Amino acid sequence: MKNRIVIATSSSLMLLSALAGTSAFGQGTAFVPGPAPNGAPPPTPAALTTSEPKPDPKSQEGDYRIGPEDLLDISVWNNPPLNRTAPVRPDGMISLPLLNDVQAAGLTPMQLREQLTKRLTEYMPNPEVSVIVREVNRFKVSVLGEVRKPGRFDFKSKATVLDAIALAGGLSDYAARSRIVIIRQQDSGATKRIPVNYNKLVSTSSDDDFFLQPGDVVVVP
Repeated sequence: MKNRIVIATSSSLMLLSALAGTSAFGQGTAFVPGPAPNGAPPPTPAALTTSEPKPDPKSQEGDYRIGPEDLLDISVWNNPPLNRTAPVRPDGMISLPLLNDVQAAGLTPMQLREQLTKRLTEYMPNPEVSVIVREVNRFKVSVLGEVRKPGRFDFKSKATVLDAIALAGGLSDYAARSRIVIIRQQDSGATKRIPVNYNKLVSTSSDDDFFLQPGDVVVVP
């Protein structure tokens, strides 16, 4: 009887030892993939091959910058007397209660909001300011020369060279399509001349079309 008990106990210990060894192998050993058949490289884990999505170029163009003659809705939460619909003057300033003249042209709505919030903290704690561009009136581009309807045109949003030519009625029969020039006044006061080839702009494989800036003059010889 005693011999049977000893044998049973020894068998149980061997079984427990085998199970413990299997558990230790599962916890301490990482799976290493072997070589694939035909000399192909071993499979790479999905976590190592995940790449970040490329940024959208359009998302990096930046926010709209306020310009002269734009119309802004400015409101301060819980302070109705400070709410205003303020036009941007030709000098780039807006007039507001308490703050008097504030520079707005050249700033994004968010930058102007931060500036107004900082200045209003002198008069009230934690002001909540919002800035909304109600009307865009500063985007004026002139198209001169061999077009069907030369003149100065207003745009409500970004416009390309082709947009401006289309608004001017298109090119005339005598237009020098390869010698169009964009005249641009820079902040330094210098004048920049940008050559444009219309034939390349309308090519299906061309990326030469670009956005105009306020005050640009498109000259079609």
